[in-house]
Amino acid sequence: MPCIRSAALAAVLACLAAAGPARAWVYPEHRDIAVLGVQTLDAERKARFERLWHEARAGQERRLCEQAADARQGVAPECIDWAAFSAIAGDHSCSSRNMLDNVLKTDWILQVADVSAQLKLDLGRIAVTARPELNLKDRNLVADLQRVVEDEGLRAERQNALRTADIRLQRADVEYATRAGANNAHFLLPRPRTDTTPKDYAELTLTPGSEISAIGVYSWFHLSALQKATRLANETLAPAERQALALAMLADEGFALHFLQDTFASGHVAGAWGDVSQRKGTHDFYNEAGLEAFSWKGSSDSMVLMGDAHMRAEDAERAARVVRASLEQLVDHATGRAGAGRIPHTRAAAAEPDALDVCKTNTLQRRDEALRATPEAWVQIPEVLLQTPVPGLGPGLGAMPRFRAEVGPFIGFAGAADTRFVGGGWVPSVTANGAVLGAELSLRAGLGLDGVINESGDGLVFGSIGLRGDSKSTNDQPFSSPALSAAGGVSAIRSRFGITTRLRMPFYLIPGDLLFAAPAYFFSPQTYTTMAVTASNGGLIPWQSGWATPIGRFQFVLGRELGATFYGYGFENTTVVPPAALGGEPRVVDFRSINFDLPILEYRPYRAFDTQQSSAVLVQLFAAADLPKATTVTWPPGAPGVRLETIYSIGLRLVFDWRRYF
Repeated sequence: MPCIRSAALAAVLACLAAAGPARAWVYPEHRDIAVLGVQTLDAERKARFERLWHEARAGQERRLCEQAADARQGVAPECIDWAAFSAIAGDHSCSSRNMLDNVLKTDWILQVADVSAQLKLDLGRIAVTARPELNLKDRNLVADLQRVVEDEGLRAERQNALRTADIRLQRADVEYATRAGANNAHFLLPRPRTDTTPKDYAELTLTPGSEISAIGVYSWFHLSALQKATRLANETLAPAERQALALAMLADEGFALHFLQDTFASGHVAGAWGDVSQRKGTHDFYNEAGLEAFSWKGSSDSMVLMGDAHMRAEDAERAARVVRASLEQLVDHATGRAGAGRIPHTRAAAAEPDALDVCKTNTLQRRDEALRATPEAWVQIPEVLLQTPVPGLGPGLGAMPRFRAEVGPFIGFAGAADTRFVGGGWVPSVTANGAVLGAELSLRAGLGLDGVINESGDGLVFGSIGLRGDSKSTNDQPFSSPALSAAGGVSAIRSRFGITTRLRMPFYLIPGDLLFAAPAYFFSPQTYTTMAVTASNGGLIPWQSGWATPIGRFQFVLGRELGATFYGYGFENTTVVPPAALGGEPRVVDFRSINFDLPILEYRPYRAFDTQQSSAVLVQLFAAADLPKATTVTWPPGAPGVRLETIYSIGLRLVFDWRRYF
């Protein structure tokens, strides 16, 4: 059974590592881009679009908002507008059909909209700025340091806002963390060569069998929407049929636009290649640092893109222009306004949203013959896609620098020094408190899952083994003898060495529950994976997720980590206790003990990570209990045995943690 549990847990943790976040813009950013795209339509097209939305929401007025794109919508919305479709797509649904079902038939989608509206308010209070660098040649070093601290403060605010939102989103949508991570549907495929033309790239991304990408997903669902639009323009339908077709068309377009918007997020333009750690690390770095890019139109003017949770007004406007171009095509086809080059009437287009599952599909599928792209489609879709950014190169010369995240297996070592404040000693006669200094060095191996959802998460799993040395305690035994007096007395706890081990693992509700519940993975993988994701993001009661500050990261870790030091196993471990009878000689006791320590609060003031190595400094507040066992009186001969008591302590530990990821 332990082997089964361990195998199941390893499988789930590997899945979490492989998934990782695939999101570009966060929900409120996606929605804002869509709102702006609708608002910037010319007056005639905007009126036509609103009429289409009015037709589509017939019979669903309580769930679908009156306005297609309500810029004034705030927290706790009572309905979902069309602009929210592009935010719900991909991150909270896997197909246009799945998205519409979630919008119309679930209660949790309104909770998602509420959380996201609050996130918009929180992010709106945080400026997006370039990260300052220290200039050691500048005489005004104090001003530089002040700017760095201020920037770290803004970064901490953003992390905490995302932390709170992600925890609430995971509660509302249990598949939130695992839904979109198995493929590159949200990313731009890298260019294979510098001379890749728009036609070459279209063949790379739009040919059936191509690796799925943001361009491919947008084109698939946009074509589905245009085909449905031709039916609206050319067929006489009963009101119910027209309503269903209009809603399906707008659902397909809303779903498509999520992925079109993703093409303007810097972390997704950098190219989706490399292992899981590289993809996540590169995604996160460029989303925050920004990226210069050019569009496929061939203009010499470049643009600086930002990524999720860092959107500026110019980023929204740039993406909204392309959204508007896509909507113009849709409105023109649906109202018969499109001129030469429009897609021909497609009678085979179904009056229901497209069901292509982008969460499970790794390659672009071949459409049914009646729904395949016509030559006209190869005119319409490029008109939009030529305005999107050119992605980075694939592996090789000229590729943009790659970055790694702390995701995947690692080995490393940790060095620690601590001070423990002990209460008493091994026998009741020791009533004075004291202190013990200690140091340890250990080897570690584990799986890094830092930030499965965001940087506030902690899915770290590791085991370690090493050596520990303790000084003698500052409190002494209260009794004496001529020999002890000559030796200057004896400490309540003598100096000693031990073998130290440590285990760290997140938990869902109580420590160790993921390990013991691991067999459930074979019966209900989704349930168990949801538990693991929740655990890595702070647990069911998320008081254990990290909290960022300008001076470092704080986290309650009680129950996530357990240390055990074995004294008397291969090393001498003795103490002196009072004599058995008045006037007798003190007894020397040889014994073994296990000191269990539980970290309670962790502070991380420093962390650095390059392509494969990480280093961090941690300060831990911990509690410990030293449990004695196997006591033997070795002096004087024949003296009666003694029962030693457990020693409790509390302490502070300074840890240097180094890891190398594979």
